Parts: sequence; structure tokens; C-alpha cells
Amino acid sequence: MEQGKQLTGTLAVAVFTAVLGSLQYGYSLGVINAPQKVIERHYGRSLGIWSERSAVLSENSTEEDEQMDVGKHPAVVMYWSLSVAIFSIGGMLSSFLVGFVGDLKGRIKGMLMINVLAIAAGLLMGLCRMWKPHFMVIFGRAVMGFYCGLSSGLVPMYIGEIAPKAYRGALGTLHQLAVVTGILISQVLGLDFVLGNDDMWPVLLGLSGAPAVLQSVLLFFCPESPRYLYILRNQEQEAKKILLRLKGAYDPSADLEEMRKEKEESDREARVSILSLIRSSVYRQQLLVALMMHLSQQLSGINAIFYYSTSIFSQAGVAEPVYATIGVGAINTVFTLVSVALVDRAGRRTLTLVGLGGMCCCAVAMTVGLKLQSDLPWMSYVSMAAIFLFVSFFEVGPGPIPWFIVAELFSQGPRPAAIALAGCCNWTSNFIIGMTFPYIQGLLGVYVFVLFAALLFGFTVFTYFRVPETKGKTFKEIAAIFQKGRKEGVKDAVELQQLKSSTDA
Repeated sequence: MEQGKQLTGTLAVAVFTAVLGSLQYGYSLGVINAPQKVIERHYGRSLGIWSERSAVLSENSTEEDEQMDVGKHPAVVMYWSLSVAIFSIGGMLSSFLVGFVGDLKGRIKGMLMINVLAIAAGLLMGLCRMWKPHFMVIFGRAVMGFYCGLSSGLVPMYIGEIAPKAYRGALGTLHQLAVVTGILISQVLGLDFVLGNDDMWPVLLGLSGAPAVLQSVLLFFCPESPRYLYILRNQEQEAKKILLRLKGAYDPSADLEEMRKEKEESDREARVSILSLIRSSVYRQQLLVALMMHLSQQLSGINAIFYYSTSIFSQAGVAEPVYATIGVGAINTVFTLVSVALVDRAGRRTLTLVGLGGMCCCAVAMTVGLKLQSDLPWMSYVSMAAIFLFVSFFEVGPGPIPWFIVAELFSQGPRPAAIALAGCCNWTSNFIIGMTFPYIQGLLGVYVFVLFAALLFGFTVFTYFRVPETKGKTFKEIAAIFQKGRKEGVKDAVELQQLKSSTDA
């Protein structure tokens, strides 16, 4: 293997440690769903609704009847909805702070600092029976969402900066692999006979903070990003030492030269604030691509698929649809591994196009299957197949690639601001889909997937015409792609100088 391109032990430990934050993010996304009825019942008891409603039910009512009745109470519905939604709100707010936290003391210390939030959130939820469960869980979910908004930006940023160019895509995809693995673990642990029951559900929620404990220990053995040290802290010798640790015995001069050029560019453009990035015409094309890729991830309908999968499996005659849903989670994980293997061979643009196009076709097949399965029972299996294929295509490209490609599209100056904006776009669109999908589904019925098919077609066309291939290219070469075809002259030079002046001020 060519020197400087081998996967060393230090690099493996650093990447593994970083993606523990992504695992925690995925676990937190999925953990709240399985024990919903159990948590609603405890909310009802805490609010005094359980005893009130039980008193008016007939003597022949079962515990399941009481549970369903309590779950429909307006107060319980409100607190449950807030428990779910507050997670995304926390992520939306904290995503703006990714650049600040990452640059304050470095990527490693940034991840270490925010772990305090994750551990505190886990304790709040794990100990929720000590006070009022609905308040403790909601507060814990808010703090965990705030942590995940920071982590989902810091992890891809750190991995993108330490990964060898030849493996930058594969290692960047590990963020998404850890996320879907976390979701799968939460689905399995959330089964009634494991932790998703009356006795153990606080433990299930409290485990959300467990990866942060392990990560906090391992971070002391991980090197800081050499790009951060060289470009932002002007520590060339320290950056050189870390390059040797990350890539083994090799000549680091080429990497140092690339960083030197990026530093010169960074000094010329300086740090770019979020507001300046939005206003800037120099970075407008890159920013449009970054935001559209994150929108394509969340507006693809992937969350709707998970929302609708259980009822589809039930209609298809699956005795235990919860296990089929776990099967969807397993498919999620398997095809993310496929993306890890292919992303540095086939390329980011190709996999994104294949993924979006395949999802578009599956959305159409889903609509046909749902519409006809009442008259043709076998069409329910078409719907089932469409679900599995939809998830597979998502994880091949549109799922993992947006998270790390933003770090590839921008140089060091605007990178933190761009990651913050893309993260906020992702969290906001996630929140909007989560809040509006039930209403859209009620309005359109089975034709809801026609809407997603249209959106996916639009994203596919945009990707074909506007998204460049970044595989195997340096950050400078990627930036040059966007500058190609536009006249970079006095106006751009003046704008860059204004950005520098506003930052220095």
C-alpha cells in the first residue's frame, strides 16, 4: 500500500472514538419510539390521569383499554409530542454553535466538552422516576438534542480533516453507519421483553448517554486535527507529528504543502461568519449544493417510510410487524456498509444519483402497492419490497454522503459556518417533516408518496446538473470546480477582503 494511505491504528482509534458520538445520536433518534405506550402510561400516572380515567371505566375494561384511553388524553398527547419534538428543537439551536465549539479549543476538546451535555441528559432520563417523569424526560431530551446538534457537526468535521484523501469518503460514511447502528440497537433494546417495559424503560432512555462515557475516556488517546493545528493555530511541527501518527512512516511534505496552500487561502479569506456566508456570492454555489443535499436527505420521505412501515407490514399479514420494522433497521445498517465500500470507488455524485433515482422509483411502487392491495392482496408484498429497497437506496448515497461532503466543499475559512448552516437545515427539515407528515398523510392518503416521488425527481435532476464529483480531489481542487465558469476578478477580491475585514474587526 502506498505510504501515507494506510489505515493506521491511531487513525482507526480516532475515527472509532469520534463516531461514538454518531452512535449516540442514532440511539437517541430511535429510542423514544418503541416504549411509547409504556411512557404514556407513566405520564398519565404522574399527571394523575391514570387513576381518574380508571375510575370512570367499566369494571370489564382491561389494562390495555385503560392504557389506550390515557394515551388519548390531551395532556398526555401534549407532553408526549413535546418529548419527541424537543429533541429536534435542541439540535436546531445548537447546530449554529458547531463552528464556535470546534474552533474554541480544537475538535477533540470540543467533543470532550459537549459530552457533559450527553451524560447529564442520560442521567435526567435514567433517573426520571425520582421526580415527575414527563418533566425529566422532556428536559433530558432537550439537552440530548442540543448535544446531538453539536455532535452531528463536529464528528464529520473531525473525520474529514484527519482522513487520508483516498479514504475520506469511506471514513466519512462511518458517521451515518454509526447513526443507523444506534437506531438498530435502540429498536432491539426497546422490545418489551428487553428494556421497553414498565420496569426498565428509564434505563432504556438513560443509556442514551452511555457512549459519551466511553468516548470521553478514549478522546484522551486521540490526536487533534492536523489541519486545525496548522491552519488555525499555526503549529506546523505539531501538525507534522500528528500526520506521522495518523498515517504511519511516510513523507508528510505533500500534505503539509496542501495545508500551507489552504492556510494561505484561509488567511486571505479569514474566518467567515454564518451571516457573511449567506450573503457571499463567492461561496453561493457551494452553499446551495450543501443545503440541497441535506434537504434531499430529509425531504426524501425516509422518515415517512419508518412512520408507515408498521401498518404496511400489518396489512401484509406479518404477525409481529415490530420485528419487520427492526428488519428495516438491519437493512439500513447493511447498505450503509455497502456505501462505505463503494463511496471512494464509485464516487459521491454517482451514489447520490443512484440513491435518489432508486428512491423515486420505489416511492411510485409504494403508491401503486398501497392503492391496489385492497383489491389485489399480493400487492401488499410489492409495498413491502418497496420499503426495503427504498431504505437500501437511501443508505447507498443520500443518507451518508451529505454529512461529510460539506466539509469537502468548503475550505477552512468558511467550513465551520457551512457545516453549521447545513446542520441547521437538516435538523429544521427533520422537525418540519416530523410535525407535518401526519397531516399531509391525512390529506393525501396513499398518494403521499407521490409527493415524495416528485421531490426525489427534482433532487435527482439538481444533483445531475449541479453537484460535482469530489472523490480523490484536494480541497483546493474542489473549490476550483465551483470557480470554473464564473469570472473571478476585482469583485471577488473585494468581497473576500471585506469578509476578512469584518472578521478581524
